[in-house]
Amino acid sequence: MNGPNFAMTTRGVIYAGLGWCSVALGLAGIILPGLPTTVFVIAASYLFARSSPRFEVWLRTNRWFGPRLQRYRDYGGGMPRSAKLAALASMWTAITLSSVALARISIAGLFITIALGVAGTLSILFLVRTVPALKPVMPAPAGLLPNLGIAAATFRR
Repeated sequence: MNGPNFAMTTRGVIYAGLGWCSVALGLAGIILPGLPTTVFVIAASYLFARSSPRFEVWLRTNRWFGPRLQRYRDYGGGMPRSAKLAALASMWTAITLSSVALARISIAGLFITIALGVAGTLSILFLVRTVPALKPVMPAPAGLLPNLGIAAATFRR
């Protein structure tokens, strides 16, 4: 039969649904400390690329998610220095609060928490590449993508 492939249509719907779940988790990651944003945005981009070009373009041009994808595509991963500092500050704030609470319960838990914090710090400092931050530039007035009605954003390194 030469009709539309039902498996591909079903797969596209599943990929698009999973992509939107990833977008929701990425959005939650912007607000909730400890929940990553970039990994969910990259997953959403992958899923949208296989299900809906319109959703993929929306994600790439989104003001919150687009710069993360652009930086990942340009530099192959990594974190800007400001993100590393924010991650370390929030991590050590949580470790300090946890250590104060654990000190009353278990000294071993206290030392394990601090050891994991040191391991995380060393990973961020020495294993995760430092990449330059992207600075937004004003889009051109006629910067609409054809047939999609989505404003294109440009970024400068």
